[in-house]
Amino acid sequence: MIRLCILIFTFLIVNSGYPQFPIYKLYPSSVNQIEPVIVHHPLNPQILFASSYTINTSTFVRNEGVYVSTNGGGNWTGSDIVYDGYPQFHNGDPGPIIDKNGIFLITHWGPALQDNRFYSNYSTNSGLNWSTAITCFPTNNSQDKGSVATDGEQSSPYYGYSYAVCAVFESPIRIIFSKTTNSGVNWSDNMIYVNQSAASRNSFGPNIAVGPAGKLYVAWASTKNTSPFNELGIGFASSSNAGSTWSANEIAYNCNGIRTTQLAPWNIRVNSYPSMGVDKSGGSRNGWIYIVTCEKNMSPAGTDPDIILHRSTDEGNTWSSGIRVNRDVLNNGKIQYFPAIDVDDDGGINIIYYDTRNTASNDSVQVYLSRSQDGGNNWRDFIITGNKFYPQPVLLGGAGNQGDNISIISANNKLYPLWMARYPGESVYQIWSSIIEISSVGINKISNEVPEKFDLSQNYPNPFNPKTKIRYNVPLSTNVTINIYNINGQLMQTLVNGNHNPGEYEVDFDYNTAGGIFSSGVYFYRLITDNDVITRKMILTK
Repeated sequence: MIRLCILIFTFLIVNSGYPQFPIYKLYPSSVNQIEPVIVHHPLNPQILFASSYTINTSTFVRNEGVYVSTNGGGNWTGSDIVYDGYPQFHNGDPGPIIDKNGIFLITHWGPALQDNRFYSNYSTNSGLNWSTAITCFPTNNSQDKGSVATDGEQSSPYYGYSYAVCAVFESPIRIIFSKTTNSGVNWSDNMIYVNQSAASRNSFGPNIAVGPAGKLYVAWASTKNTSPFNELGIGFASSSNAGSTWSANEIAYNCNGIRTTQLAPWNIRVNSYPSMGVDKSGGSRNGWIYIVTCEKNMSPAGTDPDIILHRSTDEGNTWSSGIRVNRDVLNNGKIQYFPAIDVDDDGGINIIYYDTRNTASNDSVQVYLSRSQDGGNNWRDFIITGNKFYPQPVLLGGAGNQGDNISIISANNKLYPLWMARYPGESVYQIWSSIIEISSVGINKISNEVPEKFDLSQNYPNPFNPKTKIRYNVPLSTNVTINIYNINGQLMQTLVNGNHNPGEYEVDFDYNTAGGIFSSGVYFYRLITDNDVITRKMILTK
């Protein structure tokens, strides 16, 4: 049955004043849907494939959702089950793929209480029917929390290969790898280890990504192997031969994760498993790798859980110090968790996560988007929706389980975030989404016509509250920075910092995106290029 996306325009007014976007249920049903993942066709980004871990508390069936859009998210079809005739071989942890041939693949965990291994199915008709389940990894040992990717780069020597990683329960727990070169008909028949695990550590939550020229990257959480089992570092490995051999660094950098089965005040299970994105824009940061996790009690994170990003500019050989992504006040007692990252075609970094900053008692969460257009140096925060919900466990989902992840991708000059929520009045968790124009959360190039000179227009409206627009002209290729200063000359925020081609540009400034550091008064904004410096005055009224 076709399920049309019923856009729910929830432009609620909340005390933050941040922008909000229309949200909708991806596939409305009476079944719990958690742990969403979304991908797009490598050759036709209008084709989207999303999945979730589905839990039917009435029939005790656990499976994976199959949700498909052929028009860039305009409408969706699908089901809450993979129709392969063997529901007993399904138990969640979905890993959706669309390969270069348009073949749909889905990896999943199952069956429960039997061998607890990962399987894969493939579909030649966009998810309507599926092959029987095929084992992904040649081992009978139990496996946990997998990740998948496909090589969609036409210039890659491994174009069309698809990959899977997971944690295998050996001593110690470590990461294993498998691949298919024939659209999921079969997977690797030899055991391939990505790493060995550091001393007194286990490896969990691997995330795999494909970089330029088909190079493979895997990141994982290096966790303490005794209670409280939290994440103490992030491991990283790379392969230049489609995963046949790996070069691994067991602790690429240190962290202090929040893994627990009783995160207060909800008593839910959470983790700090890494989410990874690679810049394949072809721009000045092409090949940069970004890893984002949730951390606390280790700078730059505060005493409450914060979203922390590390980046590598040399294919994972070295890593930056941590960068705090969320722009609320440090050590304010607010909770951010479950970050998911995507790097768009222009090199913009987009991270979504749950956030309690607008809830007095920390009992409800909203979904936030943080975006950087300069490689992670500067960030702006946006509320995706003013709607709030109280996180709670899902029956049959494991001890305190609300799910382990949310998801985001970019395609068609849009962002597609996915998250699970049980909003007030709902009886089950559902997967929600929004279609966000990238131009609405970043720098918008409004004309390719080459202007005669550098120019910085007066912001409008002016005075403003809470948001204003700043337009500027760039007559030649150069780096452009736009800074905002207070009346004392103190730098308050960097709005723009990156290379520009000739044209006319516009950027929004919302004082809320700076984490509450702006008050009413006079400010100056300054355009800085390799050739010119132009300054203008603006007035903020609250």
